[in-house]
Amino acid sequence: MKKETKWFEVEENETISECIDRMTEDGYQIAGRREEPIFAEVEGGPPIPVRQLIMLKGIKET
Repeated sequence: MKKETKWFEVEENETISECIDRMTEDGYQIAGRREEPIFAEVEGGPPIPVRQLIMLKGIKET
């Protein structure tokens, strides 16, 4: 039996706890976390980190 999984992105003005609450409301349980930096190029210079993209993996509760 394959479990249903879904990635939830932590929004820019949202805490990780709020995202976990949103996952729980949708019937998902946290199963993993992934982070990646978001960069911006300013005036042709080197890339500058702008923010961190955080995604939480959820598994559908049965």
